Order: sequence, then C-alpha cells, then structure tokens
Amino acid sequence: MAHNLLSLITFFPLLGMLILLFIPRDNEGMLKSFALAVTLITFLISLPLAFDDVFAASGAMQYREFHEWISIGSFFKMNYNIGIDGISLWLVMLTTFIMPIATLSTWNAVDKNVKGFMALLLLLETAMLGAFVSLDLFLFYVFWELMLIPMYFMIGIWGGKNRIYAAVKFFIFTAVGSLLMLVAIIYIYYYAVSSGAPMEGFGIQEFYNLGIPVNAQHWLFLAFAVSFAIKVPMFPLHTWLPDAHTEAPTAGSVILAAIMLKMGTYGFVRFAIPLFPGAVQTFLPYLALLAVIGIIYGSLVAMMQDDVKKLVAYSSVAHLGFVMLGIFALNLQGLSGGIIQMVNHGISTGALFLIVGFIYERRHTRQISEFGGLAHKMPIFATIFMIITFSSIGLPGTNGFVGEFLALVGAFESGLRWYAVAATTGVILAAVYMLWMFQRVMFGKITNPANEKLKDLSIREIVLMVPLLIFVFWIGVYPNTFLSKMNPAIEQLLIQVKSKQVAVVEPVQPVIAQTLVLK
Repeated sequence: MAHNLLSLITFFPLLGMLILLFIPRDNEGMLKSFALAVTLITFLISLPLAFDDVFAASGAMQYREFHEWISIGSFFKMNYNIGIDGISLWLVMLTTFIMPIATLSTWNAVDKNVKGFMALLLLLETAMLGAFVSLDLFLFYVFWELMLIPMYFMIGIWGGKNRIYAAVKFFIFTAVGSLLMLVAIIYIYYYAVSSGAPMEGFGIQEFYNLGIPVNAQHWLFLAFAVSFAIKVPMFPLHTWLPDAHTEAPTAGSVILAAIMLKMGTYGFVRFAIPLFPGAVQTFLPYLALLAVIGIIYGSLVAMMQDDVKKLVAYSSVAHLGFVMLGIFALNLQGLSGGIIQMVNHGISTGALFLIVGFIYERRHTRQISEFGGLAHKMPIFATIFMIITFSSIGLPGTNGFVGEFLALVGAFESGLRWYAVAATTGVILAAVYMLWMFQRVMFGKITNPANEKLKDLSIREIVLMVPLLIFVFWIGVYPNTFLSKMNPAIEQLLIQVKSKQVAVVEPVQPVIAQTLVLK
C-alpha cells in the first residue's frame, strides 16, 4: 500500500469521476455529495505523508514509483516516474486539503449542469496532484496540459457574464507558455541522447547532471521561465489572472488561487533553477526585479479596485511576488520562506475568495460601494473576515508573516538588499488596501436597504472556514511543523545548484546542430 500510495492519491479522484458519470444528471444532491466524499477520502489517504518523519531526516525523493510507460526502440522512452520530497510534500497536502473545501463551496453557487462541474473538479484534482509528484519531464508536461482543460471549461461555462473572454485569454496565455516549455523539453532530451548520457526516459534527476552549455542554458531557461512566469503569474505576464478570477465561479477562483498558481512557482524550484543553474546566475537579478515590481504594482492596482474580487485577484499578484523573491534569493531562508508562502497564499487567498463568494451569493454584487455596515448584521462573518484580512496583510502570529519575513530575510542576506527594501513597501501597501476594503465593507452605516436583510454565515459556511483558520494560526505560531520537513530537501537543492554554478562551461561549436543528430 505504501509503495503505491502516491498513485492512489493521484488517481483516486479520477476513479471517482468515472463512477460519478453513472449518477443521474438530475440528482444534484447526490452528485455534490459524492464529489465531496471523493475529495475527503483523497485527503484522508494523503494524511500519512504529512505524518511521515522521513522527510525531516532526508532530502531525497520518497514514495518513489517507476514503471516503463512508452518505449520506441532504444532511443525514445517515457516512464511513469513519480515521487515527492519535502518541497512537493506540502503542495500535495495543500491540494488534497483545499479540494474538499472548494467542493463544499459549490452547494449554493453551482446550480446548472452540476454533473459536468463535479466531473471537471475531480479531473482537475488528479491533474494537479500528478504535476506535483511527477519526476519525469514528459509526464509532468502531460499533467500540466491536462490542468488547462477543466479550468477552461469551469470558467467558460459556469463563469460570469464575460466568461468566454476570460476563458479564452486564460487558455491562450497558458498554451503559448506550455508550447515553449515543450520545445525546451524535446531539446534537452535530444541533447542528452546525443551526448551519450545514460538516460531512462525524461527523468529530471538524470537531466540535473547533464552539464548543458551555458549559452544553450540561457535559451532553455527562458523557455521554461516564460511558461512558469505566466502561471505564477509574474509581471508583466499577469493580465489574464484578474479576468479569470473575476469571471470564475467561487470554487474555480479558490482552486486557481490556492493551487494552480503554485504550479508556476513550483516549476521554478523543481525544474527551471536546478536544470539550468548557469543561466540562473545571469537572469536572477532581472527576475528578482520583476518580482519586486509585481509586489508594488499589484498592491497599487489592488488599492484602486472597486470590485472586491478584482482587489483580491491583484493582491494575489503582489503576494506571489514575495514567493518569487524568496525563491530567487537561492538560500535556505529565502527558499523556505518562498515555499511556505506558497502554502500560506493558498490558505489566505483561497479563504478570501470564499468570503467574496459568501457575500456575492447574498447580494449578487461585488461592488464595494454596495456594502457597508455588514458587521452589524453578520458578526461571525465579520470576525472571520478580519482574521483572514490580518493573515493576508502578514500580521505577526498569522501564517502570512512567517513566509514574507523569511523571504525578505533571505533576499537581504543573499545580496538582494535593495530589492528586499523595496519589497517591504508591499507589506505597507497590503495593509492599506486590505484594511481600507475591510473598513468600507464591514463598518459604517448601512446605507443600502438590501444589507438590512442579510443573514450571518450558515453552519456549512462556518465549517468551510474553520480548517483554514486553524492553519492560519498553526503556521503563524509554530511554523517548524512545516519547515522541518522541507528544509532537508531545500538544502539538497541548493547543493545541486551551487555545485553546478561554480564552473561556467563554454559551449562546443555548434551546439544545436550536434544535439539534433541522433546517435
């Protein structure tokens, strides 16, 4: 059972989707309950991973599974190669944790073609989990592309009035970046084969040791970086995100913010940086600069929004800038901060989109000017909203503080001191736009008569938020529960990258021509 645990976790939602197809379309309650049960069981199956102390003892890949998948002669091989370490552990756990919450949020929000929505939800979970556990580049690419399909339809069918525009924009941005990455993956494989390196398919751990010439690394890194930067999204490739978030249904926004955006940040850590360490030396200052610009730009634009969901969407751009700054610090503090902030962002921003969904279901508007004085009618909602607001700001004692602090400390210690100083303005701006929005929505006089009739959170909605609140304080008060299991893997990653950056190898002429010749 333990040997196949990752496969069971990854494909159990897909099995659930296949069974769900046999449930009658008009039995909406059964469809939603079954999908919720599948996501809950998936979470329970994944719990042994979180309690396994092997991650704190070793940075090596654990729960490895390897099976031959596609073989064309002795040249072309693709394998089912999966495993996790302390870096991917918490992203897998975040996925299985968020999915039941997202599913439960659909109870009042999704009322058309429920069967199709639930099927896509379960397919999307398998795709996301598969991307996090893949140790074969081709397998990763398959799951990476598979994620695009369910989210495209979730936005395009169940979204708002501009859903088609948002869905197509999301598809075009993501597909273009994916094609660049595919070309780079093919190039790496041909280079490996032509150089005589012992390869068993597209295994990334074998690719780490290829020693690709630096000028080739530059182009390959750019191809991967553009694909991942679109997914993060980093400035200036972020423009698809506010539209996708605004038009997506609540469950779609929660999944997009909490999990799917982490594919980009995870991609940099797992693939782009260790595969092309020579190129990282060249591009690191520019990427760190873009991260800082994203923090400040996202904060300023969020401040100007009159739609509360768009405000949260632009705040997401700003918060992920801290993740990227920590990653590009390339030290233990920065990477620890960046990775724990991926989890924090998933919890806090996912919770904010749930909160927006709660008030939208009651008022069918997201305009900040339409609210005011809601704390008088919804005290439980106001209390939860306040806690999540403090978490998003990064108040000490909450999860947001831990990630941002470590990312800034890491950037400062790595020599990116002025970048860190500039990024701290994002902390101040976050307090401005979040507290200003909270004050306008929750306090003051009730000027709109429609707000007089609002009911406080239901038991279902409170159940949705309580697990998120627990982790807001757990990570904020005792982050070592999570850091202790990721640090060995981060240290091993840093050794891998730093050792390859020592020597800059000049390319053999002509590199491209040589690598495209089959032996």
